[in-house]
Amino acid sequence: MIGALTRQLTAALLLAATLLLGGCGYNDFQRLDESVKASWGEVLNQYQRRADLIPNIVNTVKGEANFEQETLTKVIEARARATSIQATPELINNPEAFNKFQAAQGELSGALSRLLVTVEQYPNLKANQGFQDLRVQLEGTENRITVARNRYIQTVADYNVMVRSVPTNFTAMVFGYRVKPSFTVQNEAAISTPPAVSFDKPAAPAAAASK
Repeated sequence: MIGALTRQLTAALLLAATLLLGGCGYNDFQRLDESVKASWGEVLNQYQRRADLIPNIVNTVKGEANFEQETLTKVIEARARATSIQATPELINNPEAFNKFQAAQGELSGALSRLLVTVEQYPNLKANQGFQDLRVQLEGTENRITVARNRYIQTVADYNVMVRSVPTNFTAMVFGYRVKPSFTVQNEAAISTPPAVSFDKPAAPAAAASK
């Protein structure tokens, strides 16, 4: 008899705990936390895709005589800094590390944009089918980065609202759910705009124009 009552009491307590956790947003925290991790993972995948493209782009550009070495060097160095930061899922729980990672990616975006602008002055590169293919791949990757980042921003916004709202903020405190970092307005403007890819007739190189 006592054993049966104990089992019934245990079952009742478990049911009450389940209803309580569900009512205070625990299950929603689980869902949103997983959504944030998944969307961040996609951001990292697209950043890695871009990093993997850069060596091929650099090697192709190196074949162009008299190409501006400083522009090329900045891309190489920016890629090295961006890939030197360990991009783990835990990064989204460390605002300082998150900001450093995004600053490095922003620097790489800027270096790539300058490289593509400089390429416009070199007809041989623009006529190189291999380089054109790489540019198209880069543009597609930048667009994927933008989509992935926007998805991450939305999932983080939904999650952070739960963390800050009453009564779910109490659940957040009890179970250690903290506000996660997202992209700043300045950061978004600098990074999310894909580099322009144009196949219009190039302007004459400065050296040739001066002759």
